[in-house]
This record gives sequence, structure tokens and C-alpha cells, in this order.
Amino acid sequence: MNNKLKYIAILIVAFALQVGTAQDKKNYETKVEKLEKLKIEITSQEKEALKIEIEAINKRLEKKQITESEAQRLKESAAKKRALNIENRLSILDNQIALIERNNGQVLELDTLNSGSKIEIGFGHKDDHDDKIFGIKFSDSKKNYELKYDVRTYSDIVIAVGFNNAVIDGEILDDSPYKIGGSRFFEMGWQWRTRVFQNSNFLRLNYGFSFQFNGLKPTDNRYFVNNNDEIVLEEFDVELDKAKLRMDNLVFPIHFEFGPSKIRKNENSIRYSLDKKFRVGLGGYGGFNLGTRQKLKYERDGDNIKDKLKRDYNTSNLIYGLSAYAGFGGTTLYMKYDLNPIFRDALVEQNNISLGLRFDL
Repeated sequence: MNNKLKYIAILIVAFALQVGTAQDKKNYETKVEKLEKLKIEITSQEKEALKIEIEAINKRLEKKQITESEAQRLKESAAKKRALNIENRLSILDNQIALIERNNGQVLELDTLNSGSKIEIGFGHKDDHDDKIFGIKFSDSKKNYELKYDVRTYSDIVIAVGFNNAVIDGEILDDSPYKIGGSRFFEMGWQWRTRVFQNSNFLRLNYGFSFQFNGLKPTDNRYFVNNNDEIVLEEFDVELDKAKLRMDNLVFPIHFEFGPSKIRKNENSIRYSLDKKFRVGLGGYGGFNLGTRQKLKYERDGDNIKDKLKRDYNTSNLIYGLSAYAGFGGTTLYMKYDLNPIFRDALVEQNNISLGLRFDL
């Protein structure tokens, strides 16, 4: 009875081993079939990518961005690249198939998630998202191989700072009632720079918006007073530590910019750089006055007093003027001149003028 049981147990074990071997064989044959299918998909994928690249080259040729000879050279280069891609990727799969068949599916794999000395036998795995065989991921999704060849519009932060004053009818700047060094301006905004011509970057159109802060500091211990809607300067009754009128504006500048640029060009893109290149901008601006305020600092009866007076100083509501800049790269000498008068209904017209440095960041 014991011998019969042993015999039955041996038959069961033998049958289980045979079933396991057959299952292993079926598993690795399935993997081989998958790899063979991937070979077909790789060829199709690379051909589709080549088709997209050829279409992009033809579009550039139609727009006369490249010559026919350049287009032919780019097409040959793209075809050669895709052919080599197919050859290399198919070689990888052929080697994997040979490895599986030679070892009957029992392939050694390194477990990269644990110790480098640990070795597992298996095929790899397929998870819920990716097809991974021996650590190589194959994706069926088609990518858009068409790159943006030419960018015609760029954008920059613009900051300007410098001296501010006023041009007064019938007077020279040396006779200005405002401190030459103490009166300053600050400007901050955003601009877009667009190349005007298709195949030349010598002329650009710059446009955007800026916040301007124009300050005027009177001389001789004076401050601004609204006298029956006429803004005049009067002497303050005590010694002023500081007197300043500030006008805050929102304007929309536009300039035509001239100058050479560096060209960086390859088969996939063309870019123009203004780094260390001389450039000149001529244009103007228009906008609105957001508010005007006067700040006074003085001492009275031993107390330090700071007055911030936000009142109607009869300043112009509409702001418009001319501006220009010139320099190298992102740093230029900057000048702007308001065509509108600073104060409305003034007996003597005054126009704001600024000179400083401009930085395109």
C-alpha cells in the first residue's frame, strides 16, 4: 500500500513538472510573439515620424525660409536618421528574442530596486500603464516631431531709472525750479518684441505697457500749491527736509527698434540674439495719469512731521510723448519727453522730461 502511494506521488510530481515546463514554454513563446509584433510597430512608428519631418521641411520651403538644396539635404539627413533608428531598435529586439530562445525563457535579471547582488529569473513584467521588457519601455503613442522652427515674437521685463525734470517755456534747464539731481523717475513694465520682416531681424516692433513714476523736487524750500486751479510754487513757513511731487502714470509705449543681431541656426530651429549688439529704438507712448501726490517732511515744535497729500494738483489726465533709447544688448541710454503739459491751465507751460538707463531683462 505504501509502494502504491509512493508511485502515485511520483506520477503527480512528474505531471506537475511537465505542466510547469509547458507553461514556461508558453510564457516565453508569448514574449517572443510580442517582440516580433513590436518590430513591425517600430518600423511603422519611425516611418510616420519621417513623414512628419518631411512635411515640416516642405512648409519651410514653401515659406522660402530655406532653399531647395537645403530642403533636399535636410530630407536626406532625416531619412538617414530614421533608417538608423529602425536598424538599432530592431537589433535590440532581435538580441532579446535570441536571449529568450537560447535560455528557454529562463533569463537572469538584476533587481534594480534592491541590492545589486540580487538576481532573479524571469521575463520582466507588464504593468497597468507601460509595456516594459527587460527594462525597455515601448509606447504606442505618436509624438509630434514638428518643432517650432522660428520664433518671431519675444517678451521682456523693462525697467528704467534716472533723472527727471521739466522743460519750461522761455527758460533753460539750468534755470529749472526743480532739483537737477534730486528729481528722479522710475519705470517698470512688460514689452513684446516682434520681428517685422520674414527673413531679417534688423527691424523690430516693440510694444507693451509700463508704469511711470515721475518725481519733481522744488528748490529754495518751496512746495506746490493749488491757487485757483493754477499750480504754483510757494515758500514753506518752516525749513523743509523734503518736498516732492510724484505723478503716477500708466502708458503704452511703442518703438521701432533697429540694429543687427546674432543668428543661431541649425536644421531644427533659427533664433536671433541681441546680446552685445548695438540697437536704437524710436517711438512714443500714450496713457493715463493714475494719481498725483505731494510728500512733505519737516520739523515743527520739535516734532518730525510727514505729510502725504493726495489732492488734485491739476495735472494732465492724458499722458502722451516721445521716447528713444540706444545702447548695447539689454542696457541702453533712455530718454522720454511728455508732449502734454504737466499742469493744465498753467500760465507757463511745463513738460516733463526724463533721462536715464533702461534695462530689458
